[in-house]
Amino acid sequence: MRSLDLIIATAIASDAIRIARQSSCKPMAAAVLDAAGHPLVILRDEHASFLRPQIATGKARGCLGMGFGGRELARRAQAMPAFFDAINSLTAGEVIPVAGGVLVRNGEGRILGAIGLSGDTSDNDERCAVQAIELAGLVADTGDQPAG
Repeated sequence: MRSLDLIIATAIASDAIRIARQSSCKPMAAAVLDAAGHPLVILRDEHASFLRPQIATGKARGCLGMGFGGRELARRAQAMPAFFDAINSLTAGEVIPVAGGVLVRNGEGRILGAIGLSGDTSDNDERCAVQAIELAGLVADTGDQPAG
C-alpha cells in the first residue's frame, strides 16, 4: 500500500467507533489523518461532545508531527514540559500528547497516517484505535516498544 486513502481511513474510523460502542465505551470521535497531517475523515458518534473531534485530531496530529505514538509523546511531554509548551505554541495548541493517538504503519514500517480517538479514557481510546487499524490489515504504533 502506497498511501492511506479515503476508503481505508473511513473504514478505520467507523470500525473504531463501532468497537467503542460494542465495548460500552463512552461516545467517541475519530480523526484519521494522512502521512502529511491532512484530515481524511473525522467522525463523531452522535452522542459525543462537540470538542471530541478536535481532541481526536490533536492526538493524531501530535503523533505525525513528532513521528511516534501517543504513549511516547506522553512520556516525552512529562519529561520535557517546556519543549511541549513550545510545540503547542507553534501549533496553536493542536498537539495533544496522550494515549489515543496511534500511528498507522504498513507492514514494512512506513508511516501511512495516524488516528486519534477521544471520548473515553485514553487507554480505551487507544485500544479501540489499535483494533480498528488491525482490522484494516495495517500496523498500529502506540509509542510503546514491543516486548523482547
